[in-house]
Amino acid sequence: MIIQRVVLNSRPGKNGVPVAENFRLEQSTVADMIQAGQVRVRTLYLSVDPYMRCRMNEDTGSDYLLPWQLSQVVDGGGVGVVEESKHHDLAKGDFVTSFNWPWQTVAILDGSLLQKLVPQLVNGRLSYFLGAAGITGLTALLGVREKGHVAVGANQTMVVSGAAGACGSLAGQIGRLEGCSRVVGIAGTDEKCSILVQEMGFDAAINYKKEDVAKQLRELCPGGVDVYFDNVGGDISDTVISQMNQNSHIILCGQISQYNKDVPYPPPLPPDIEKIRKERNITRERFLVLNYMDKQEASVLQLCQWIQEGKLKVRETTVEGLANIGAAFQSMMNGGNIGKQIVSVSK
Repeated sequence: MIIQRVVLNSRPGKNGVPVAENFRLEQSTVADMIQAGQVRVRTLYLSVDPYMRCRMNEDTGSDYLLPWQLSQVVDGGGVGVVEESKHHDLAKGDFVTSFNWPWQTVAILDGSLLQKLVPQLVNGRLSYFLGAAGITGLTALLGVREKGHVAVGANQTMVVSGAAGACGSLAGQIGRLEGCSRVVGIAGTDEKCSILVQEMGFDAAINYKKEDVAKQLRELCPGGVDVYFDNVGGDISDTVISQMNQNSHIILCGQISQYNKDVPYPPPLPPDIEKIRKERNITRERFLVLNYMDKQEASVLQLCQWIQEGKLKVRETTVEGLANIGAAFQSMMNGGNIGKQIVSVSK
């Protein structure tokens, strides 16, 4: 069977900025027959995520992420439908997902590595299983619960950087649902800031490209910052940390401003900011959602309940066609999307 797939065409280099041309669309084939335990799936949706930038390097800098290989098919989160099955738990027509889904139109996969999906949990929006009801939502929810130390009635203020992105837009809403009394987002356009406030229930949002972030934080968080959901690192994070309270908490989710730089993860703070962190006893511990998979099932059900009740607003930026996935990746890394970046492969 002839299929289309996307392979890694070139590496941007450790300090380079990814471009669409780092990926290449090509024709390939998959076997006509499947073996015992396998399923043939047709790809419906693929997820494009900031962490993938690390996989473009020969060394990801992480012990849990494998690098993509040149001229080999790229993989990541995906959702598809079973077209043929020789696995006892899966049947034709079942919807399934995997964290290591190949970027190709049709694939033959080991059925034991796939998770069966229940579309009704997300009102039929299967792509949500790659975002709000998937690893992105889990990262936001478990990050807030495990590292944010949010308590109902504690009158806590949360700040979220990268707030209009896939994880940040959920984290701010979850912070509110978990008990924060005030949530402020930081984003890069007026449109994003407007969506955060008018659609997603943030109390305020700061456009870091146009406004003085330090000044705005002083005005919008007069009692200081108690919880900081950090998606970006760099200068913005330094500014937020300098206004954090005694015994406050940083949820170290991502450092997208540092992903094109050859620095350790998590990147060390500048000496003056590290001094503030220590003096105020601010926690800043590496957070990896994969360490909390024992809480996955209950957490996904919580996320789905909030989605069904309309308490968790979901935004997706959807690009049509496998041929455009490289451009989608470039746009995401440049901060061009709102919410989760999804590629719709086939209907």
